[in-house]
Amino acid sequence: MGKAAGFDNEKYLQEQHEKILERVQTFDNKLYLEFGGKIMFDYHAARVLPGFSPNVKMKLLQKLKGNADIILCIYAGDIERRKMRADFGITYDVDVMRQIDDLRSWGIDVTAVVITRFEDQPAVNIFKNKLERRHIKVYTHRYTKGYPTDVDTIVSDAGYGANDYIETTHPLVIVTGPGPGSGKLGTCLSQMYHEHKRGVNSGYAKFETFPIWSIPLKHPVNVAYEAATADLGDFNMIDPYHLEKYNETAINYNRDIEVFPVLKRILNKIMGHEVYH
Repeated sequence: MGKAAGFDNEKYLQEQHEKILERVQTFDNKLYLEFGGKIMFDYHAARVLPGFSPNVKMKLLQKLKGNADIILCIYAGDIERRKMRADFGITYDVDVMRQIDDLRSWGIDVTAVVITRFEDQPAVNIFKNKLERRHIKVYTHRYTKGYPTDVDTIVSDAGYGANDYIETTHPLVIVTGPGPGSGKLGTCLSQMYHEHKRGVNSGYAKFETFPIWSIPLKHPVNVAYEAATADLGDFNMIDPYHLEKYNETAINYNRDIEVFPVLKRILNKIMGHEVYH
């Protein structure tokens, strides 16, 4: 008898698809979904979850494509410094080009590329021109004034309002990038600011694969995630905010926990009411 695989890709696809579309409905049919981790070739997940298809998240995007726009973010400083992706040995700007080609090969078009914290760097302008020659819409967002502490400035015409609004046509907007610090969260929040100024009650959510929130902190799968992100200095923690609200242990990682109070204050200001009670 063959050994049964531990991971059910079909169930994963079906349940994620349903839950994402459900979440879209809870807002004015406009959700900005920050997509963390690798969209394609997730060999780490395939190693630690037997049976996991390295491209199952790409299949999920394919399933969602009739309802979704895709925005790719890249931090201008990573282009300037020629930051490398350790797993593929390519620079982040080359990786963005590769992701656009890979998405197209799956029948998925990228709506726009956003260059974040842009400062008119010559290398960044060359990259921008390359994209535009390929008929890819490019937006540049500068450093957000007041971020992260001065919420009144961040959520104003001088903060997010100074960014160009990215035109999208679908109820779901997937915001991704080649690595951490690409400006995905800032792009989602900037868009939400513009949407709310236009009277659209859009929302925000984050899609993550690891750490797995519902298994123990020291479970081998969560420990393996911590080891895989050692270069970032990431570490897993019990989420104190989830514990306080639901009296239930959930696993998260330090950067998401650290940014939560800032995120909450910004969302409350954008939406005009308490988002996370």
